[in-house]
Amino acid sequence: MKRFAMTVAASLIGMTIGLAISMPAYAASKVDCDAVMSEINSGKTTKAVAADLKISASSVYKCKKKAKAAAKAAGEGAPAASPAAEASPAAAAPPAAAPKKP
Repeated sequence: MKRFAMTVAASLIGMTIGLAISMPAYAASKVDCDAVMSEINSGKTTKAVAADLKISASSVYKCKKKAKAAAKAAGEGAPAASPAAEASPAAAAPPAAAPKKP
């Protein structure tokens, strides 16, 4: 009987830990990142934004990280504008005509 009770207890503890790990953080879905980024873009510091919106500073940092990742993802769809990606002017010019012989 003790062995059965220990097995059940261990299973319940394992399921509880697994369930706790698989659930998203409660507060992460409650932060309005658009409002956070609006405040950040207006020049406020992270601590000031956190105090004004009554959220933690780590939530502000998470919104910054999310916005940076979104901007990077939006930029990947655009063609590369680096000089190495562009064709050289010599390659784009038409070939020179050979001199005519008299």
